[in-house]
Amino acid sequence: MAKLKGILLTQGMHGMISQVEGLAKALDIDFTHHTVELNNFWKFFPPKITPISQNVFKRIDVKDFDVIISCGRKSVIPSIYLKKVSSKKIINIHIQDPKVNLDNFNYIIAPEHDCLSGENVLSTKGALHYLTNEEIKEHNNYLKDRLQKGKDYFLLILGGPTKHYDYSDQNILNILNLFNDLVKNNNLQGIVIPSMRTPKNIIELSKNRLSENSLVIETIDKKAYLSALSLAKYISVTCDSTSMISEAALTGKPIYVADIPAKKNDQRIQKFKELFYQLNIIKKLETTLETWDYEILNETSRVANEIKKKLI
Repeated sequence: MAKLKGILLTQGMHGMISQVEGLAKALDIDFTHHTVELNNFWKFFPPKITPISQNVFKRIDVKDFDVIISCGRKSVIPSIYLKKVSSKKIINIHIQDPKVNLDNFNYIIAPEHDCLSGENVLSTKGALHYLTNEEIKEHNNYLKDRLQKGKDYFLLILGGPTKHYDYSDQNILNILNLFNDLVKNNNLQGIVIPSMRTPKNIIELSKNRLSENSLVIETIDKKAYLSALSLAKYISVTCDSTSMISEAALTGKPIYVADIPAKKNDQRIQKFKELFYQLNIIKKLETTLETWDYEILNETSRVANEIKKKLI
């Protein structure tokens, strides 16, 4: 039986790409990725008051597809439109709350902390992503030659500034100092991995503050990220990234959340953290380290299996 063909629609942000590609791979479909661009002033309007029209977005030239997987506000209208005008029976799946009538989609995938309900809604604990345990294990050796032998490793994953969190030098220095003290006091070696959102000055700050006891990766390097996840005994992630916390939860390793004071209401992220505290996946990064066990979280595989049952 030939594989289904899919198109993935996002705004091009790493977290969104990770979610749509992760689901597409788990569904085992052939896919192409398309970055959505809205026309003119439509980019300023919410989907619920935007017409279902080709005039809203720049044309996406793909004729043969069976599945649409979209993520993010800007991809809502293109997904609905492309399904509507297709001569085939299209299955469209949207990740996150689309903020329109849910019946426009075959499936909505939303995290539990969004409190979204409906017959076609599949709720997840945290975010979907494109990582697999097999891929993490395959890259175990990538960083080994750059690390001290005979030590355990403590990984710090840096996100980036958002509307909720300010990556000021002082906010990040508070995290770096705490991380460095934990590395020294527990005879560990640190590994610092930046994300696509991490400002260059924060990477430089990390290098200047931590280089004596930690390996600081200065570029975006997925292999280094995977290798660090494989090698680390402890993992810490800045609080701004629910997607990277969800990715780390695939390892089953202790995850510490490095908090940054919120500059505006971050209730949605607080709900996410409360759920992960209840699941015993995360603890707050403080002055001591411990190990604990929890059930490995692989929501991408679970949700894909649920959808596959309904596609058969």
